[in-house]
Amino acid sequence: MIEIKVPATSANIGVGFDCLGLAVSLYSTVLFEPSDKKLTISGCPEGFQNSHNLIYQSFVAACNFLQRPIPKIKITIQNNIPISRGLGSSAFCIVAGLAGANAWFGQPLSKTQLLELATKVEGHPDNVAPAIFGKMMASFIDDDHNVQTVPFELANNLHFIAIIPNYTVNTDQARKILPQEMTYQTATYQMGHAIALSKALEIGDFSLIKTAIVDKMHEPYRSQLIPDYHRVKQICENNAAVMYISGSGSTMMAITSDELISQKSFKELKKDFPQWEVLQLEIDTTGVTCAIN
Repeated sequence: MIEIKVPATSANIGVGFDCLGLAVSLYSTVLFEPSDKKLTISGCPEGFQNSHNLIYQSFVAACNFLQRPIPKIKITIQNNIPISRGLGSSAFCIVAGLAGANAWFGQPLSKTQLLELATKVEGHPDNVAPAIFGKMMASFIDDDHNVQTVPFELANNLHFIAIIPNYTVNTDQARKILPQEMTYQTATYQMGHAIALSKALEIGDFSLIKTAIVDKMHEPYRSQLIPDYHRVKQICENNAAVMYISGSGSTMMAITSDELISQKSFKELKKDFPQWEVLQLEIDTTGVTCAIN
């Protein structure tokens, strides 16, 4: 039996639109076993227990890439990553399927090769890169269509709180609400802030994080799709935390500079939003892991 564990991921991190993503300590697991049937899937809604399942499709994509026959397989999903909430649920499925097939055939692919394949399946690397490598990753696709990544080791004093509403944001709508063009002034603002934020997260300079994380490219628009955005943001700011929309939402991620502040923010958010999931998280530094039993 092959056990693949993948962390949840949080993309954009304010000003890092479509290029920054980090892995957090919330995990989903997939078990792959030989079967006497062509395909058996459990642990997900019945409508996804078939060949259209993204984990299985990614498994098949890896088999095809490796030019290996697709085995008869049993897939058991143990999912803790909320679906369609901006925490990399599709990246989890893709990375789990690819890593499962890679392990099935003796792990011929490196993590770098897995990233290239995962990006082709996903279409962009901002979630799959941290899901594979852990940490915070800056990533982009170069002019030769290769994926380039830069890892960042984040400071130990930083703590994360995932604020997960009991409603979703439609990803297509979150894309359509964005303006088609922006000014050079906004572009230079974003670039300067993204560079500063990356360094601030690395060294744990919370004062700089608060200044650098403020986005002008997508959050002013996507916040309109999250009814409680401003209320959550105010609670975070009142408790000396900063907040950004994770991916396209609806999850919002708070960052605090020490454990006491994190506890205080966590308790107040839990009290104000009892119907939501509010999770205290740390950075995952490992990425996808594989155990063969």
